[in-house]
Amino acid sequence: CLETFLRCFVHACPTKWYVWLPLAEFWYNTSPHSALGSTPFEVLYGRAPRYFGIIDPVACTSPDLSDWLQDRAQMEALIRQHLLRARQAMKDSADKRRSDRVFAVDDWVFLKLQPYVQRSVATRANQKLAFRYFGPYKVLQRIGAVAYKLQLPDSSSIHPVFHVSQLRQALPPTEQVQDQLPAAAAASPVPEEILERRTVQRGRSEVPRLLVRWTDQPPEFATWEDSEDLRQHFPRAPAWGQAVSPGGGGVTASVPPGPVTTNAGASTTAAPAGPERPRRQVKPNWRLTAQVWDTTR
Repeated sequence: CLETFLRCFVHACPTKWYVWLPLAEFWYNTSPHSALGSTPFEVLYGRAPRYFGIIDPVACTSPDLSDWLQDRAQMEALIRQHLLRARQAMKDSADKRRSDRVFAVDDWVFLKLQPYVQRSVATRANQKLAFRYFGPYKVLQRIGAVAYKLQLPDSSSIHPVFHVSQLRQALPPTEQVQDQLPAAAAASPVPEEILERRTVQRGRSEVPRLLVRWTDQPPEFATWEDSEDLRQHFPRAPAWGQAVSPGGGGVTASVPPGPVTTNAGASTTAAPAGPERPRRQVKPNWRLTAQVWDTTR
């Protein structure tokens, strides 16, 4: 509040604020404080401040002194206005973080305590990773408008009365926990049908991917999986009996790569399955194929 008050005061009179700074300090110390219920001056000295000098500018016979008193009266009104403005700004800022919480007796609440300090309420193995709230604890009594007395454990050594900002209501579970397991657990899904195929580029290699529909799942929940990983984890899945090759024919078994004997008896090595990598066509160097000029003539 004091920083906001001085900021508004300096902004209102940027050229003469240092002249009226003692007057601003006087008004701040003699204004009633909401938390103290009195002025800071009365709390410190036990009496009201004394006013010395001429207060009414009309009763002054000196023109210069009368003008100074008028300027002082205007500055007092300005200081009072900025002081009220600073208080309202602080109140609005505090109200943004407040919530109206009301608890009744026998309610259960969670308690927020300072970490690494309060260790008598509950023992935590790791303070850094512990929960922010302790509890829940039962509300025993409401003290005033914003304080409550809680039923803490007997081993606690702190005062059982806390401000409402440190409490949070503990709501019981709305759904009943299932106490019995189902009769038969559902089996793990396996690939049932291959809906689509595609090839994706990963680095310098191309990886085949399959759009798989799983057992007991609708087609909307089909997922893309790697063909090699899928065959490794599910070698006897129903999907392999009806898989469709890119050419349109049925595929019932995969042919392992190896030497293939042609009709002429020559043994060749079969190309690996999948799309081949395109090769760049080698163009002749024009420097080597250009016309040669005869320089002997």
